[in-house]
Amino acid sequence: MPEIRHLPQAPTGRRPLAPGGGIDAHRHDTHQIVYACSGVLSVTTDAGTWVAPASRAIWIPAGTVHEHRAHGNTDLRLVGLTGDPLGLARPAVLAVEPLLRELIIAYTADPGDGAERDRLLGVLLDRLRRSPERPFHLPTARDPRLVAVCAMLDDDPADGRTLAQLAARAGTSDRTLARLCRAELGMTFPQWRTQLRLQRALLLLADGVSVTAVAHRCGWASASAFIDVFRRALGYTPGRAFTL
Repeated sequence: MPEIRHLPQAPTGRRPLAPGGGIDAHRHDTHQIVYACSGVLSVTTDAGTWVAPASRAIWIPAGTVHEHRAHGNTDLRLVGLTGDPLGLARPAVLAVEPLLRELIIAYTADPGDGAERDRLLGVLLDRLRRSPERPFHLPTARDPRLVAVCAMLDDDPADGRTLAQLAARAGTSDRTLARLCRAELGMTFPQWRTQLRLQRALLLLADGVSVTAVAHRCGWASASAFIDVFRRALGYTPGRAFTL
């Protein structure tokens, strides 16, 4: 098992990442905001995976073992925080409005100290506290039957089998599988499958795959159906995903 790096302080700054690049598993004793102002960033812990395009940031609480992965050319910005402005003990995806985006970019571009930088951080934290959560979390299953089903769909998000068909393949019933979804994933099976498909779609779009191809590879019947679900979940169309 690879050694998990321990950092006393969560770093602040800019770290460009090439497609497929990342930061291996580590933890730090202070909180951190991670934000990709270009590309898409995924953060994985033992509880699941969080994905954030440029309209989202990810909150990582102190002590959380996590790893970063870049999808597309990713301009990663890291903000280490010695205080606890949000009071969240779990990772979360937060909305990033235009002012907060510019504050994060400005703060991470200059690693120096001083009164002006302190004021910049103060405004950044004020805006951060006002940022609503935008749930975009794919939880990790524990029960072997649910793990098997999740793995099948992770391998092929376009798999259109029903819950009953997947349950039979995993050696259980659809009722049991539905109960496990609610208990372990905190959502219904259709909600989890949609979340999986949306996350995969974001990663494919970041890699330059066309909207039509993404819709097909992620299980939507048409590009228009995909665009509709994507817009309702993220607030903009797939075509605008990397022009924000």
